[in-house]
Amino acid sequence: MFCSKRRDANQSLNCAAIVVPSLKGQGYLDYTIDRHPSQALSVMQELRRDGQLCDVTVRVAHGGKEQTFSAHRIVLAACSPVFKAMFTSNLRECRVPEVKLQGIHPTVMEQIIDFAYTSQVSVGEQCVLQLLLASTMYQVEGVVSACSDFLIKKLDSANAIGICHFAEQIGCTELRQRGMEYINIHFTEVTKEEEFFNLTHCQLLDLISQDGLNVLCESEVYKACMEWVRWDLEGRAQYFHALLNALQIYALPLRFLKHQLQECPILDKANPCRDFLSKIFQEMYLRKPLPPVKQRGNQLIYIAGGYLQRSIPTMEAFSPRTGQWLRLADMAVPRSGNSSCVVLGLLYTVGGRNNSQGENVDMDALDCYNPMTNQWTQRAPMNVPRNRVGVGVIDGVIYAVGGSWGSSHHQSAEKYDPETNQWTFIAPMRVRRIGAGLAVWNGLLYAVGGFDGKNRLDSVECYCPEKDEWSFIPAMESTRSGAGVVALNNYIYVAGGFDGREQLSSVERYSIETEKWQSVASMKHSRSAMGVTTYRGKVYALGGFNEEGFLDSVECYDPERDEWMEVSTMPTGRSGMGVAVNMEPCPRTLSPANGDS
Repeated sequence: MFCSKRRDANQSLNCAAIVVPSLKGQGYLDYTIDRHPSQALSVMQELRRDGQLCDVTVRVAHGGKEQTFSAHRIVLAACSPVFKAMFTSNLRECRVPEVKLQGIHPTVMEQIIDFAYTSQVSVGEQCVLQLLLASTMYQVEGVVSACSDFLIKKLDSANAIGICHFAEQIGCTELRQRGMEYINIHFTEVTKEEEFFNLTHCQLLDLISQDGLNVLCESEVYKACMEWVRWDLEGRAQYFHALLNALQIYALPLRFLKHQLQECPILDKANPCRDFLSKIFQEMYLRKPLPPVKQRGNQLIYIAGGYLQRSIPTMEAFSPRTGQWLRLADMAVPRSGNSSCVVLGLLYTVGGRNNSQGENVDMDALDCYNPMTNQWTQRAPMNVPRNRVGVGVIDGVIYAVGGSWGSSHHQSAEKYDPETNQWTFIAPMRVRRIGAGLAVWNGLLYAVGGFDGKNRLDSVECYCPEKDEWSFIPAMESTRSGAGVVALNNYIYVAGGFDGREQLSSVERYSIETEKWQSVASMKHSRSAMGVTTYRGKVYALGGFNEEGFLDSVECYDPERDEWMEVSTMPTGRSGMGVAVNMEPCPRTLSPANGDS
């Protein structure tokens, strides 16, 4: 039976008069009321504003000004480990009703105290540095994060160095890291700003020692150092030698070094630097064994174009470090049978064929991809179209060898100078070759195998630029056309290819020292017309074609273990693409559509 009785609103609740229903069982349910913390803080803020239950007064003195703030010790302690230690230890502040703080602006302290009660803070350009300094001092992590986020969003080439140094001084690790990432990515723009020229020589040494500098070529770092010295030539010339030692000095192009020795005005002020660079130049010019060059930034394997039922225009990049693929800007025209190479941080794609429109058009085109802008530009075309062309680079000059134009199989070869944007013929090979692999080692060019129009070849030719002369070296053990050819550690590796009957999985290498061929471990897949390159001391074979069709597998060969292993799968299988290793594209140029494939 239920009994109801109306109760006056002001009448207190009589618990003894309430009939409690009987509940069976002993179970419990846990409840969390999400709005409770904000409601509790809101009440505490009201109490503070009304001066109720406050147990401490914070007096702030700065620049001759003083201001007081009433607060609750428990709220400040919950927000700041510094206040917690102040109010819970045997310090004097634990007992006195008023706490005096020096060196912090009253407006900044007001924002920190308001944040403790509201979890909200307003950050602007006028106050962000003082607010970040104070919140770091008192370890108010929420305000530190808000200020850091604000400054990260405001980073530009003119303030990145200053923000980075400020973050380092106050121990704000995340902000410093993000600032350094910005400087690394935008290094070229940053070095044109006043903050860069105001660096001390020690700060500049730290900056150029960063492995993550995003530069097309080490010459950009050299030029930045040179301009920093020229800012105060008399006072800074003494530091130039130390700066040179911090560079990846052997990564400087030979022709660039020669030009500096002839034209650089700083070298007249610093003779030891001239002697140092002259020694490096002589070692490189005489092809002496050089110390390994540590690449700046992340290096990726680029794949340009290729054939999958038709020629395709796509450009993708693979990171062996992360296993991820990036989709980059397409080429202007589909192409397959092309080759790729890298000069001064720019990726070039040479020749090939476009049969995407139902007709075969052999190409003389040279296209250039800039990873800093994620854009392609056209350069001067070759003297003749070359499909299934071999490409190599010596001293910043691109060599294009053999290939075909319609039914004509080329014996000719030509070279391209990026500085003059011109192609010139060099001495022709001893035999005609299409689908020949090309490798460069110690300033010599090796053309391996191929097809002469009648036969697949086992012959190999070596080109010496100084003599403009081709000469035969010992032939391979197997006949191969469309093989993958690379140079690594004084060996020329030749993988796969087509021998006239079938695609091959076998691999052999030529010792430049002993002038002999030897077989090494075979690939897991037979393949021809694949892409091959080297990355961190290993050989990578990508895609290609065999009796099963177009391949999407990526294999990696470890010379120390004489072993191949599959490491990835391409987004789409293909053959006849250009492959080269180059720096990671600048993240700011990549749209979501260019993200991971």
